[in-house]
Amino acid sequence: MKSNYEPLGKHIRLVDYRNSEEVTSTVLGISIDKEFMPSVANVIGTDLSRYKLISKGLFACNPMHVGRDERLPIALYEKDNAAIVSPAYFMFEIIDRDVLNEEYLMMWFRRPEFDRECWFMTDGSVRGGITWDDLCRIKLPVPSYARQCEIVESYRAITNRIALKRAENDNLLATAQAVYKAWFVEYKPFGGNCPISWRVGSVDEIAEFFDSMRKPLSSLERADMARIYPYYGAVSIVDYVDDYIFDGEYLLLSEDGIYVVDDSGHPLLQHIIGKFWANNHAHILKGKAGFTEDSLYLFLSNTNMSPIVTGAAQPKINQANLKSFPITIPDSEVLDRFNSIVHPLFDRKLNNEKEIRKLETLRELLLSRLVS
Repeated sequence: MKSNYEPLGKHIRLVDYRNSEEVTSTVLGISIDKEFMPSVANVIGTDLSRYKLISKGLFACNPMHVGRDERLPIALYEKDNAAIVSPAYFMFEIIDRDVLNEEYLMMWFRRPEFDRECWFMTDGSVRGGITWDDLCRIKLPVPSYARQCEIVESYRAITNRIALKRAENDNLLATAQAVYKAWFVEYKPFGGNCPISWRVGSVDEIAEFFDSMRKPLSSLERADMARIYPYYGAVSIVDYVDDYIFDGEYLLLSEDGIYVVDDSGHPLLQHIIGKFWANNHAHILKGKAGFTEDSLYLFLSNTNMSPIVTGAAQPKINQANLKSFPITIPDSEVLDRFNSIVHPLFDRKLNNEKEIRKLETLRELLLSRLVS
């Protein structure tokens, strides 16, 4: 397929539709996982008529943080209702949709090798941006349109299977959260009152920290590694590497990044089992003193930690503040009963995660064959 490689600039062009008539106030950003999401920017008092109006079939990307995040946040807009994105974003379209399939192109954008090439092209500024001209110089294989559609169908089948598993996991987690709320917010098993035997302790009493084992790897260091074990960052898998540091069940709590808590102040957590590597943007935790990783996840994910978030430009939860943060600790009998109820839910969820990883590996293999 090497002979079919062509520069992106041959197939895409910038478009500049503005929200001049203020048809919508839905402001979107783009995650490093290449999905549109509600913008985290404060737009109160902002003139939204200057924002770019994106509609179905258009692409947008944030060119400003590639050096920092080692990914190019780029996404295909697939909803029927228009939205708006930052005026600083590139917004573009495919020139001829009979030559290049939009989903095929988005598949190419999802390849780790694409992100790595973008990272190599960053302009050396503090934020490490990429220019439109550099993006247009990146080459991609353009097989026949029929072949593109075959690849997209295979990719879509795997993606749909992953989506079903994730939906099931969302339901399992929602059930576990409902049990937590009934026990530790509404106190239903205890007559609606908090038992006097419970006490306020600190996170350090219920969680063991493994931060000293973390080791960040640059994109350059990861470039030639076999893609075997997940390499985790603050909120998600950043890449895959050829070795691992951790083996077992752990929680990763976001330490720093664009955001470290959700809108309710709850910390961003990842519940992981198996072999993996982690960089220094997430705290690595295991439960102790009767707390399993399951119950630790539920207690932490329902705790408002916004008071210990420091930094405006780069939010952070440092280890000392996290360890000393107050948290309710029930008596051991109650905790054991609670663990026995939620464990089957998390066990099924983690088994689904294993299957999702296998499906993602299969999907990665499909993406890698785009260049074969």
